[in-house]
This record gives sequence, C-alpha cells and structure tokens, in this order.
Amino acid sequence: MNGHEFTLAGARLTALPSGALWWGARRMLVVSDLHLGKSDRAARRTGALLPPYETEDTLARLDADIAALAPASLLCLGDSFDDLAAADALSEAHLLWLARMMAGRRWLWVEGNHDPGPLTLGGTHLAEHREGDLTFRHIAETDATGEVSGHYHPKARVAASIVRPCFLADERRVILPSYGTYTGGLDCRSGPLAEVMGPDAIALLVGPKVTPVPMPRAQSVGKSSTAS
Repeated sequence: MNGHEFTLAGARLTALPSGALWWGARRMLVVSDLHLGKSDRAARRTGALLPPYETEDTLARLDADIAALAPASLLCLGDSFDDLAAADALSEAHLLWLARMMAGRRWLWVEGNHDPGPLTLGGTHLAEHREGDLTFRHIAETDATGEVSGHYHPKARVAASIVRPCFLADERRVILPSYGTYTGGLDCRSGPLAEVMGPDAIALLVGPKVTPVPMPRAQSVGKSSTAS
C-alpha cells in the first residue's frame, strides 16, 4: 500500500500515496477537494481553456483506490465539484462512472465552500459528519479535536525545486491534500496552516510512497500559493 499509518483520537488511519485517507477498521475511504469540473468553471468564468481531462483523471484515480480497498463507505470532504454548475455540466459518461463507484456502498458528500448546496447526485449530503470519535468537515476549526478536514490543499517544499502535496497531522487533527488533478496548493508554512497545526505536526508527503517529515515552518509566514 506504501501508505503511512498514524493514530488520531484512537482511530488507526492510513495516509495513502494517492492523497486519500483510509480508516481500515470502518472500511472508510476519505478524499477531499476533488474539484471535478474545474476546467469547465475556468472556461465559464475566465475564458481560460484548460485541457478538459481533469475529471477523467481524478475519477480514474478514485476508481483505482476503490478497486484496491473495496470500501464500505466513501466520504468526500467538500469541494467535490468546482461549483454547482460544474456538477450539473458533468457528461453522461462521468455521471455513470460516479454512479457505478457509488453503487453498493455508503457515500457521504460533506459540503465545501465551492459546493455548498445540495446536489442532484445520490448519496447523503451533510454539513459535517461524526463517526466514532472523529469529526469530518471541510475547513479545520481551531479548537477541534479528532478532526479530519481538507480545504487548504497543503503542500510542503522539501528542497529548492521540490514541492509535494502532503497531509498535515498532529495529535488533534489531520488535514488532507487535494485529490483533484487541477488544484493548486497552499505552502504549509503559510499563516492559516501554521496557526492551526500544533508544534509537533508532521507532513506526510504524497508520492510513490508516503514520506513523513517534520512539518516545515517559517519564522515569517505568508502565502506562497492559494487553495482553490
């Protein structure tokens, strides 16, 4: 699996190389910030013509994780679509692909800031989800404990020319990287992430194998890129 196991609020979790989180005891797969339809939204709002393949690529990687792990539940931690119009614009082929992956398992959509309203797709739509001693929500809350969230698309610079998407984990929470193909990222030294993560937080670098390193810190923090 090449993942990295860690414990949060008594739950044994595994950060996967794909950027998904696996809770083996509950057979639950968690992904965040798919941002399906990002190229469609960019074309509508800015006229930028990105190659329209990110939905296909993101669904293919999710399908591979589902095939490998056979989860009983799949939880999407918000911003699953780049906006509600992008969800409505999914092709019939992509809708059927999603329906096939959803069939036979519990599927939970947690609301994000890009897709705050109800969707016409199946599954259960929630503001946040509580399971066992863990709370799943889109954006981290400062005083939370046992929290699993996304939103920030954390990335860590580990060398002058190497920046990797990463999970951020400490004794109180884990923040997932973005699962979507066309999403940017926020340097984990930036203000929002440096403030919400504890001093002993680690970054779990996504790649062929998940690699744990101390969360990079900066004395003077500032955004180097933005989550979207």
